[in-house]
Amino acid sequence: MASAPKRPKVAAGSSVRGKGSADPIRSFLAWCGRAGVELSPKVRLSREGAVAGYGLLAAEELEGGEVLFTVPRTALLSQHTSSIRHLLQEAQESLQSQSGWVPLLLALLHEYTASSSWWQPYFSLWQDFRSLDHPMFWPEEERARLLQGTSIPEAVDKDLANIQLEYSSIILPFMASHPDLFDPKVHTLELYKQLVAFVMAYSFQEPLEEEDEDEKGPNPPMMVPVADILNHMANHNANLEYTPQCLQMVSTQPISKGQEIFNTYGQMANWQLLHMYGFAEPYPGNTNDTADIQMVTLRRAALQRAKSEAEQQLVREQWDFLCQLEMVGEEGAFVLGWDEVLTEEELSMTLKVLCMSAEEFQEYKEQEGWEDDSEEEENSTLSNEALSRLKAPCKKLLYDSVLLTLESYRSDLKAEQELLDKKEAFEQLSRREQQALHVRYGQKRILHQLLELLA
Repeated sequence: MASAPKRPKVAAGSSVRGKGSADPIRSFLAWCGRAGVELSPKVRLSREGAVAGYGLLAAEELEGGEVLFTVPRTALLSQHTSSIRHLLQEAQESLQSQSGWVPLLLALLHEYTASSSWWQPYFSLWQDFRSLDHPMFWPEEERARLLQGTSIPEAVDKDLANIQLEYSSIILPFMASHPDLFDPKVHTLELYKQLVAFVMAYSFQEPLEEEDEDEKGPNPPMMVPVADILNHMANHNANLEYTPQCLQMVSTQPISKGQEIFNTYGQMANWQLLHMYGFAEPYPGNTNDTADIQMVTLRRAALQRAKSEAEQQLVREQWDFLCQLEMVGEEGAFVLGWDEVLTEEELSMTLKVLCMSAEEFQEYKEQEGWEDDSEEEENSTLSNEALSRLKAPCKKLLYDSVLLTLESYRSDLKAEQELLDKKEAFEQLSRREQQALHVRYGQKRILHQLLELLA
């Protein structure tokens, strides 16, 4: 598979701080030594041989299960280790937000700009965060032109609104309370947005223990030096493990000398990778890729199919019923993977209800949606094979919905395929155009695969 770049990485000092290191890797490794970070002699940090920016490479042959590096918890950069941790702790009630990232972002705002910060060698690996190329930094026209239909423009719009709200309602009041540490002329909204992208692309969230999953919210994000240098592939060869004292990167398979070591950010579709990390994996590399059919698209297809006002009214009533069951919503989406529907319960129920006659729907409502039908329950998993066996009305409704979804893109699959097939034409595209093409192409391949199953 073709390797995908992670996100842009630039070596030099921060333009905000106005100084940097002539050799940021050497400065960073010296800092690692002081911080108690232990790197195996079998690995090395390097730009050469990495798919993007810095990467971790095998300096010798590695077996599966080898510890590549160990990061003590004292070396993590978080709201609990920052030099302003006591202020953040005192103000924790006023720093609550939808994202849950505000305390870390305040810690980063301070440490990134403080000339005496202990974390300066860590930050020296990035010249300035404007080099991050998340879609949130693209002009709105470019986002719409390249990413229409992918779900990314809508996600970015929500991000930008939340960033503005957090900065004005939480960050500015906190800075006003601590003028000795913060200056709105330095700690600007633009820098805050860059740090949000930095946290998106480079932070880690420690998994909850199984017994805590139902009772506690997710752990807050934290920065993990060295671990955040590894690039990502769905088919990765290393994994980050958590212990009470430290975090360790461990190889998951044999790795040849000179080969790059890849971590994974989880099972993420290309649109999520581009949205949060600024890159996408070329087809067919991302086995976790998905395509969305907006829930309202199924409603639209059902209304278009209705031949009379009475039939359209029935569709509206069926949709309201599905909303009450919390199976659908105005902003929700049905998620399709390469091998199955990932939102199988929601799609199965929606197809079933929207394909009912008035009499069937009335009877179903009277039963309050409960049926003792073990055969139907057994067949509820919507694998590709199961999709091909859907009843004819359900097939037709889903087929029409896929066609409507494909219409939302600005180009068709054939045009994308031609760009990918012609190496010279692809290389003439800008980086943004290439990444957007990977996202669109993967989604369209999944949607066209579904059309073939339903035909």
